[in-house]
Amino acid sequence: MSLTKRKRSLDKEELLENGDPSNNSQSNIKGDELNISVLLFLYTLQGIPLGLAGAIPMLLQNRGITYTQQAEFSFVNWPFSVKLLWAPIVDAMFWPEFGRRKTWLVPVQYLIGIFMIIMSSSVTSWLGSESEPPSMMILTMSFLMLNFLAATQDIAVDGWALTMLKRCNVGHASTCNTVGQTAGFFLGYVLFLALESPYFCNKYLRTVPEDTGLVTLSSFLLFWGWVFIVTTTIIAIFKHEANDTVSSNESQVKGMKDIVNAYKQLYTIVKLPAVRTLALVLFTAKLGFSASDAVSGLKLVEAGVPREDLALLAVPLVPVQIIMPVILAKHTTGPAPLSLWLRAYPLRLLVGPLSAALVALTPTLLGDSGPSYFYLCILMALYVFHQTCLYCMFVAVMAFFAKVSDPAVGGTYMTLLNTVSNLGTNWPNTLALWAIDHLTYKTCSAPELTDNTCATQQETDVCKNNGGTCNIQIDGFYIEVVLCLVAGFLWLQWGKKTIKRLQRLPASAWQIGRNR
Repeated sequence: MSLTKRKRSLDKEELLENGDPSNNSQSNIKGDELNISVLLFLYTLQGIPLGLAGAIPMLLQNRGITYTQQAEFSFVNWPFSVKLLWAPIVDAMFWPEFGRRKTWLVPVQYLIGIFMIIMSSSVTSWLGSESEPPSMMILTMSFLMLNFLAATQDIAVDGWALTMLKRCNVGHASTCNTVGQTAGFFLGYVLFLALESPYFCNKYLRTVPEDTGLVTLSSFLLFWGWVFIVTTTIIAIFKHEANDTVSSNESQVKGMKDIVNAYKQLYTIVKLPAVRTLALVLFTAKLGFSASDAVSGLKLVEAGVPREDLALLAVPLVPVQIIMPVILAKHTTGPAPLSLWLRAYPLRLLVGPLSAALVALTPTLLGDSGPSYFYLCILMALYVFHQTCLYCMFVAVMAFFAKVSDPAVGGTYMTLLNTVSNLGTNWPNTLALWAIDHLTYKTCSAPELTDNTCATQQETDVCKNNGGTCNIQIDGFYIEVVLCLVAGFLWLQWGKKTIKRLQRLPASAWQIGRNR
């Protein structure tokens, strides 16, 4: 649920390197209306693959796949977290005659469109049917490639924003990023799940019920594939970019030097003891949240909550998500911004047992009539509580990054810290999904197979072939919630002391010039 929120924190390096544009002149969007619209549209396109990647696990949850397979699919979220690895190449290598950013943006968006159109012809069969299981490897590789291309597009768009807008309006690029990605994620996740659902369409959009939704994943991919191709063609022809004054040969030589310097800069930052300690904190802090963040939503779908209802929970909170960083700013502008982070941490740990309790009660509360308004209110209250804790931690950690980043290399510094922070979210979530099957204890209902625990696919097939079913005796989700809760509070004993020590360090401890 928090994929786009984590993504929004990535790669604001160019804005930081160029300073706060408001310091130079007052913002005036007159003359930049078209450019802002183009940026907003490009960031919206970027959110479509992200939203679809979030929707696929919901579609697959009741199609017989294991949580281990869900863990494998979760790797599709990793490209946005590790794009720092190839960002210097995208920034430095280009064809001056065509444009520094269009060199990457145009071919990458064409590839996204073509890839979507190709996927649309086969994705229905990849999702499986009653007789055929989903093709998880093909789905994973396809959406991994789609998100890799979207992450590369993001690098190009972030860079183009600095030259597309007037100097006094560069600050609006961040707003375009946030609003555009939120809109794109909404279209690819919330809108798609709603329109794909027969339940939602029959209840709210139709007078005569039908067995299918208004769209399918295939038709959705086909539509947006052509949108990518048509709009990219328009941008390639009509949207011009300021040409660099260097020749192609000079740009290649300069580009290679820039790439080498960028990676050297990263290495210099990583060598700082303070950065290494902070990286360890960021990389391990979210282990305690992984059961609730990665698994609880899927468990609710498994328990009978319509997936589109879960997706629609995000809609009322969009204004809150925009306003909350402003409200929290006064708590993160002092010398110790991570104090808010530490206060929110134990509260967010409580989301795990609260989610587990709701999952356990869901079959009873739902009954045969589906979610009642009372149940949805409980679900919304839990979601609001989770998002409030998450945003308190997000705003606090971003404020700390801005506080400690060396201004000499502010962009690279911030991007490195954001990369570690996002990896610290991804690996626990993937591990949490993988561990569910290994912590779950099942038995086969067939009388002659009392020793069969359905622990492997072979045992599961044997059970089914003998007319039995694999019944869950101990759900690994509840074990995992307890383990995460214990791990989180144990981590807090070390993390609190470490974070307080990091906040007391002088500015020189974070500056590369003072530590060479």
